[in-house]
Amino acid sequence: MSLALQFLIAGGIGLLVVMLVVGVWVTSQIRQGVMRNSAATTALYVDSVIAPLLPDMRKSRELDDTVKRALDETLDQGALGKRLASFKLWRRDGTILYAKDTTLIGKVFEPNANLVSAFSGNVVAEYNDLDDDAESRYEKKTVAGPLLEIYNPVREPWSGEVVAVSEFYEVADDFESSLNAALWQSWLVVAGATAAALVLLSGIVFRGSRTIQTQRAALEAKIAELRALLSQNSSLRERVQHASRRATALNERYLRRIGADLHDGPAQLVALAALRMDSPILLDPGASTALREAEIADIHKTLDEAIREIRGICNGLVLPQIETAAVLDILRLAVAEHQRRTGTSVLLTLPKRLREPGPSEKISIYRFVQEGLNNAYRHGKGRDQAVKAAMKGGKLFVEVLDGGPGFDPARSEGLGLAGLRERIESIGGQFETVSGPQGTRLVITLTIEEQS
Repeated sequence: MSLALQFLIAGGIGLLVVMLVVGVWVTSQIRQGVMRNSAATTALYVDSVIAPLLPDMRKSRELDDTVKRALDETLDQGALGKRLASFKLWRRDGTILYAKDTTLIGKVFEPNANLVSAFSGNVVAEYNDLDDDAESRYEKKTVAGPLLEIYNPVREPWSGEVVAVSEFYEVADDFESSLNAALWQSWLVVAGATAAALVLLSGIVFRGSRTIQTQRAALEAKIAELRALLSQNSSLRERVQHASRRATALNERYLRRIGADLHDGPAQLVALAALRMDSPILLDPGASTALREAEIADIHKTLDEAIREIRGICNGLVLPQIETAAVLDILRLAVAEHQRRTGTSVLLTLPKRLREPGPSEKISIYRFVQEGLNNAYRHGKGRDQAVKAAMKGGKLFVEVLDGGPGFDPARSEGLGLAGLRERIESIGGQFETVSGPQGTRLVITLTIEEQS
């Protein structure tokens, strides 16, 4: 589950418990407050009506018949007759001085806690909670609805001392509806406040949860990107290691080819010249001058041929100053050198402007055109030689084409092409070979960043 859903469940349960506790406490306080206020109001009203009818309770231990009739008439008529279901007048020792149930008059009961509290000067009220004792049986039999039982202290006018307690039962229909309305309102207020708090906190938590989820998604995307980069780095590292091993092997093969070229060409010619230096014509003092000059001319010719081959090999190894040259000039130079060396023509197609690559890319481009044209001359008989260059989408494309018989790139990619492929791929480029009966097409692709 998400953090927001977890909070909604846990917070909802917690706030529900708090709502119940607060609601019970608040309703209890409201119940007690309403009961006290209603009891005090009723007691004050009853006391104002009954007190003038009572004699001096210090001197009178019992009520005479005149007082009892006055109480009967007062309690049976008017508003009191409708509101009071029962009435008793208690003496401090637990004697009932007056009661609507005449059978209780003069009887003595053990004072209960409410009666003791009333004699202490407190107005005590209980709602619909009649005690299961003898003095309450009359009320249980005669009244079916809810009752508010009130104990009201009767005080002496001049001293304020409690001399008796009046116990009466008020019919509590109106009180019950008012109490229920107050309790429902309090529960609605508590529930509304709890719901508002839950909605407010949930909104904050949901917003925080969305932020966390967004950040988590972004972090997971970054982790996935990092994993992809690590995978690419691992692949590139393997390619670099492979290229390094291939480059070492290719260097050895280049060295062996250079050695073979030197051994088969200039070395043989120099050796031939050395052998001719020991020719009998040169060593015989009697040989004619014409023969000696002819032999010496042949030796010079052989040495000149050896020197030309050595220079040709050196020209293939040594690069011109291309690091500071423009890429268009490099392409023109490579084509011009090939045409001068082979005496063939090359169709060069160049745009007006190309982005300038780095030094490594420039060297690779020169070697690519040089080797491609050499192969076109050697294997394609110099037929339809062409060099093209273009920029597309930030990438530099260079092509070398010929109209020779072609070959199978999968089987017979020579040392030069293999070296070029390793060189191009080592700097992040792509090398493509397309060959068939109509000719051969070599293409390199380099990503060139805009130079600031």
